[in-house]
Amino acid sequence: MASGADSTSSGLNAPRLIVGLGNPGETYRDTRHNIGFMVLDEIARRLGTAFREEKRWTGLVAKFNGGHLLKPLTFMNDSGRSAQAVGHFYKTTPAQTLVVYDDVDLSLGRLRFRTSGSAAGHNGIRSLISAFGSDEFPRLKVGIAPADGRPAGERMVGHVLGKFRAEELPALQTVIQRAADAVLSTIDRGLDAAMNVFNRQPES
Repeated sequence: MASGADSTSSGLNAPRLIVGLGNPGETYRDTRHNIGFMVLDEIARRLGTAFREEKRWTGLVAKFNGGHLLKPLTFMNDSGRSAQAVGHFYKTTPAQTLVVYDDVDLSLGRLRFRTSGSAAGHNGIRSLISAFGSDEFPRLKVGIAPADGRPAGERMVGHVLGKFRAEELPALQTVIQRAADAVLSTIDRGLDAAMNVFNRQPES
């Protein structure tokens, strides 16, 4: 497993750009919609790297050996603009870009890799598809659904923009660690190998 900023990406289809989705600012800090940011913070900590603001790309970028981490600061609905700009500069294709984000169709504690697919109502993914001109990019979905299932209507907005409840925090910390494990596995072993492990891993 990768353990430092000098670790080498050895996987045959390891991502070169890892994007965590979220909204900037204290108002949205620690909300469910920002779990992509939380996972990237843990990955940066493990890799011994640090984010720095790059205003030309409207994002926070951290370098690791073999690629970059990105937290767009464009707000969720415009995430694709930042990701496309960074990818263009570093000559990273959509297929080499792994996106980490929240999913209200998965219960808290669940992870799911996908290699492509529609936005399924997620505005950040919709923005990325528009910016890339393709939905052919891998993603790691991190479950945030409440115990009674996917919220609907106005409950949806309140849920995703709300903060985790006290009773959810243990599961949150566990899934952040597992999601970081999963992403680091893609760097070390490649996306296919990581999918084989983490898509079959039982819920904690």
